[in-house]
Amino acid sequence: MIHGETIRVRGTVQGVGFRPTVWRLARELSLRGTVRNDAEGVLIEAWGRVADLDGFVLRLRQEAPPLARIEAIERTPLSGSAQAGEFRIVASGEGEAATAIAADAATCPECLAEVFDPASRRYRYPFTNCTHCGPRLSIIRAIPYDRANTSMAAFPQCPACEDEYGAPHDRRFHAQPNACPECGPRVWLEDADAVRLSSGSDPIDLAAKLLREGNIVAIKGIGGFHLACDAANEAAVAALRQRKQRYHKAFALMARDLAMVRRYAQVEEAEAELLHSRSAPIVILDTAGEALAAEVAPGQRSLGFMLPYTPLHHLLLAALELPIVLTSGNRSDEPQAIDNDEARERLAGIADYWLMHDREIVNRLDDSVARIADGAPRLLRRARGYAPAPLLLAEGFAAARPVLAMGGELKNSFCLLQRGRAILSQHMGDLENAASQRDYRHNLALYRQLFEHRPAAIGVDLHPNYHSTLLGREWAAEEGLELVAVQHHHAHIAACMAEHGRALDGGPVLGVALDGLGMGENGELWGGEFLLADYRGFTRLGRFDPVALPGGNRASVEPWRNAVAHLHHTLGWERAAARFPGLPLFGHAAWERAAPLLQMIERGINSPRASSCGRLFDAAAALLGICTTAVSHEGQAAIELEALAQSQFQAQREEGYRPGEQSADGLITLVWEELWLRLLHDLQGGVERAVIAARFHQGLAAGVASLALRLAASHPVDTVVLAGGVFQNRLLLEGVAQRCRERGLNVLAPRQVPANDGGISLGQAVVAAARG
Repeated sequence: MIHGETIRVRGTVQGVGFRPTVWRLARELSLRGTVRNDAEGVLIEAWGRVADLDGFVLRLRQEAPPLARIEAIERTPLSGSAQAGEFRIVASGEGEAATAIAADAATCPECLAEVFDPASRRYRYPFTNCTHCGPRLSIIRAIPYDRANTSMAAFPQCPACEDEYGAPHDRRFHAQPNACPECGPRVWLEDADAVRLSSGSDPIDLAAKLLREGNIVAIKGIGGFHLACDAANEAAVAALRQRKQRYHKAFALMARDLAMVRRYAQVEEAEAELLHSRSAPIVILDTAGEALAAEVAPGQRSLGFMLPYTPLHHLLLAALELPIVLTSGNRSDEPQAIDNDEARERLAGIADYWLMHDREIVNRLDDSVARIADGAPRLLRRARGYAPAPLLLAEGFAAARPVLAMGGELKNSFCLLQRGRAILSQHMGDLENAASQRDYRHNLALYRQLFEHRPAAIGVDLHPNYHSTLLGREWAAEEGLELVAVQHHHAHIAACMAEHGRALDGGPVLGVALDGLGMGENGELWGGEFLLADYRGFTRLGRFDPVALPGGNRASVEPWRNAVAHLHHTLGWERAAARFPGLPLFGHAAWERAAPLLQMIERGINSPRASSCGRLFDAAAALLGICTTAVSHEGQAAIELEALAQSQFQAQREEGYRPGEQSADGLITLVWEELWLRLLHDLQGGVERAVIAARFHQGLAAGVASLALRLAASHPVDTVVLAGGVFQNRLLLEGVAQRCRERGLNVLAPRQVPANDGGISLGQAVVAAARG
């Protein structure tokens, strides 16, 4: 008996080859009917036997295209008689947008085979793509996602491409960036005077030759410009550091294939999967085997590798026998260049040559960064390949009001919440310069237009001077929207709860939020917090002992200031100096330098107290001679301290410098006197620095886990959430998580969303939604 159904498919199902898949499966199962895109996703009307319809829906899930993400399939009976003729793809419907836009995706195997096949008409064509791969967010201007609304509108398709675009059986059916050498974008190479090099060579092969010769080449990619050089060439890497004014932060690397990566780094199965994934992030790997230029990742025992993710990169790396540095095309702290003229101007004096193309990059996308930690992939930066893929929220959020969350000041992202989904933007960077702020406003406007988002509330951080907070307040006032100020560390915890699918009324968790600084209640500065939290609110149960930040913001870039402040706070400066006279920090010159800081602290001049975990790490690093005077990028001292500790970490599990505990005013405070006494004793006794660094990590992990277990038992809760930027430290995360699991606690830590401030917009969004 013939039965009719309307089948609604929701999720990322447009622009990814979903309708051709529906068309193919329907014809294979002899179904009749139609499929169309509309504002809510894909709508199918199908007639056939019940068993065939059931099989059709099952195969839709099993055989969905690589870039599709099915969130829901809804089936309702369809009255009337079956349509005549074969199953058809029909014109799109209209209405309010509720479907998702796919993220940019790495080149698929089929397209890659064409690029390297001399018999293919796309042989060596650097912009080859199909519905399974290629640019998406980076080229879109508006909805609907049609070619006319992308930067590919400037390239009318040739007859051969038109035929592919219009054939439902072809994987390029309605592939909006579809192109070939006859009709698509072009690539060329030019010198510092913007003169195109016309030696007759393939520009990509010529660029490879210039890289081998030690030159720095600016390369226009899919979401922005990169700066490239030979990663084994000490002089080239050092020159890039000086010209870019990026003096210590590790450079990202690109290698031709996994075999090349394994020459320099240890790659486990999960890391190989990440490298080969459609998102193709930079993956942080432990070093092993051959060495690259020392300046690639100074002070570290890891390397950030990615594999080629566009045909252009595949062609370039195929001509090279060694990895290349591939770092963002900018000067330090500026946004990545995306426009040709902008790149010529901003990268002048850095690059020697420019490998350019004429497809406009509409939306800037940095490379995503990931790491395997505590047995799972974890995003450290969420951008190309991941944004704007939505996160499905748990029970209770489907009926929540729409919210726009503005994010923080550093590592900014923003978040749109509507219809039970959270749409997190790509990494925007630090909102401390005008160019970053312009990019932030551009993307806010784009996302609101793409997703037809009309918020009822705006979520912001408590800090009154963040650019994101100021803009959120301005918009809320202009549009008459509720403004919801969300405490920074509560947002960290809520974001992790949301990505793990914790229900809106799922009860509280014990949240441990460790980071540099965030505005607490009553204007205090927090950074080491134990919170009993749900989505709507929290109670502060514990904290790190607040210590002065002499010089205010200068303490975040000069670790020695934190060492002075911590030792003075816990031991007293004169007592510590008398007890450990042989240490460099207590030498005559250092004593004179410390004296003004001690006066500032005693008089309360520009020395706010903060319960910061990040500054605790800075103090320990400074005592061990790591970045003592200054850091050149956020987290440098802590990253190098973790690298030093790595080789001894497991061996020192029972030897850690555990903090003490004190109770007052309803709070349990972790205090540091015993930790510093033991560390200084070992340092003066000549204990190996790697052992001391490992004992610091193990002791801190033990102290944090012990307090978390006690607080969870006393309230009681069965789940602990570990969030905040300090938990990007793999040793600390694993040390705390393993101890909590050993005692029966369920442990949640960020995976899909960064633990750092790149994730707090999600937390702001779900808190604002819950309070509404």
